[in-house]
Amino acid sequence: MTYTCFNVETRDGIAHIRMIRPERANSMIPEFWDELPQIVNQLSEGGDARAIVLSAEGRHFCSGMDLSVFAGNNDVAVQDNTKHISRQRASFRTTALQLQRTFSCLEESRLPVLSAIQGACIGGGIDMVSATDLRYATKDAFFSIHEINIGMTADVGTLQRMPKLVPEGVVRELAYTGRNMSASEAKERGFVNEIYEDQDAMDDAVLEIAKEIASKSPMAIWGTKQTLNYGRDHSVADGLEYIATWNAAMFDPDDMAEAFMAQTENREADFPDHRPTRKGI
Repeated sequence: MTYTCFNVETRDGIAHIRMIRPERANSMIPEFWDELPQIVNQLSEGGDARAIVLSAEGRHFCSGMDLSVFAGNNDVAVQDNTKHISRQRASFRTTALQLQRTFSCLEESRLPVLSAIQGACIGGGIDMVSATDLRYATKDAFFSIHEINIGMTADVGTLQRMPKLVPEGVVRELAYTGRNMSASEAKERGFVNEIYEDQDAMDDAVLEIAKEIASKSPMAIWGTKQTLNYGRDHSVADGLEYIATWNAAMFDPDDMAEAFMAQTENREADFPDHRPTRKGI
């Protein structure tokens, strides 16, 4: 399938989603918000992929929401009509929730999502990568919660997810000032896992990490992601009860047997793919 904002390729269990509008610094036009969840949900519901890599063509990873989203005839555009203001505001809220779901799909996918970031990662770009499992960057990458610089409060996920990844005081400073956070600072704060010399080196390394993840039991990876996400938002006691229930239902002894046998025979384990999600009856 052809997309306006993305190119998608799946090979050896790794789905590579690339943003393909480098001439506009991969800004998030209206089509972006529909295409990304469609792609991610299809990959998650299918059986071919075991990990997702999210990257971008060009000098910059993402410059955030495109100005056309604010200027067009839609529910987030600035409106001059003051009649029926409550209905306009209700539509704005509904649209904001829809935009939030565009990035929540990354978090909710049963597949780990790795983001590879070069150059600018601004506004909606941070909303997006904050919802991924792992973040990697080139040495020239920088991050800005830019919404404050254009007179608005970030509302698509950064203020909810980023404080779970870096100290809250750092997030508050970034959100109140809109300043750039360099790649080196992002690594120091724990926002990115590793920094690379250039985009080629980063892409190669991230694909290698994704390959390592894809070699594991997909059920065990899914359970690990679910348990980490649940534990982040709940108490330790709740998290322990959750994983006990998860493994009671999802633990696959055949996968464990295959893992042990592969280690004994000094070979790669061969685990079955996820079963595709069945739609309808």
